[in-house]
Amino acid sequence: MSERELQRIEVLAQVLDGGLRSATAASLLGLSQRQVQRLLGQVRNEGAMAVRHKLRGRPSNNRVSALKRDYILSLIRSDYPDFGPTLAAEKLAERHGIRISSESLRQWMMAAGLWHSRKQRHRVHQPRLRRQAFGELIQIDGSDHRWFEDRGPACTLLVFIDDATGKLMQMRFVPSETTEAYFMVVADYLRDYGRPVAFYSDKHSIFRINRPEVHKEQAMTQFGRALAELNIEILCANSSQAKGRVERANRTLQDRLVKELRLAGISDMEAANAFLPGFMARHNERFAYTPARSDDRHRPLNVPASRLREILCIRDQRRLSGNLVVHYERRKFILDDSEHARSAIGQYVETYAC
Repeated sequence: MSERELQRIEVLAQVLDGGLRSATAASLLGLSQRQVQRLLGQVRNEGAMAVRHKLRGRPSNNRVSALKRDYILSLIRSDYPDFGPTLAAEKLAERHGIRISSESLRQWMMAAGLWHSRKQRHRVHQPRLRRQAFGELIQIDGSDHRWFEDRGPACTLLVFIDDATGKLMQMRFVPSETTEAYFMVVADYLRDYGRPVAFYSDKHSIFRINRPEVHKEQAMTQFGRALAELNIEILCANSSQAKGRVERANRTLQDRLVKELRLAGISDMEAANAFLPGFMARHNERFAYTPARSDDRHRPLNVPASRLREILCIRDQRRLSGNLVVHYERRKFILDDSEHARSAIGQYVETYAC
């Protein structure tokens, strides 16, 4: 029984025992004296259970019919499948003249699987264990920030960090996050360390084809194509938490590196890039970890410098016209007239922007 019903039983029992007048009981219960007399008669005939509400355990008389509820849910499925309960309730009233409380609609939508509570929507991101060996996985990211504060324009810092050790491997300030900028940093990385097993990035269009109409098995970005030729795997994280090493490193750098650049009086990218090697060495000495395995998974590059430039560049295909002209980036390139050039008329030729 509810607390209110227990109070009624206690007061009515005192009236029946003669210890309390019905007028006083009416005042205590907030009822009329006639109502108290009626309740006393029911208690004498049926006992204490007479004070229970007669609709207890039965559906409310004001409830929405099952037919109307099913109709409302069918409207949501067809017209508002991605609407939340509050907005859906507003649109039902505006467009269909159906007035229903958002909380009732929320309960119906949750029962029908059309809406999930905040607790149900919460995703648990379990920590990913570090890779065991140096060079096994290199996390890469770009951090757009006002690195020089008000002393210079905002720019982007490209950061390469080893997953096993947390060591800053390569950094460079660039105007913006582009494929060409990443190619420059990758070239420096390969020169200093060799080829890692894999790079780990986000789903930026530099690293991954994001257009749904393009079959990802049949196409790759310029960056992905270059890594494939170098036999380096590219992995794309599904969330920021998955590449937390480089994300946390970026937050640390946005604090520490900004202050270091301020103390050094640096306000341009050229001077900042010259400052980075010393900063990286100090940072790694303090924050780098010892990997679980001592072996180095980097592989020798074994690619001539000229060949590496051809790999780390933007490639495209253009059709050779009948007058031996190739159009590229709003410019015309005229081939020397030769038998070999004439044999390629009407065919696609590969262009290299190094």
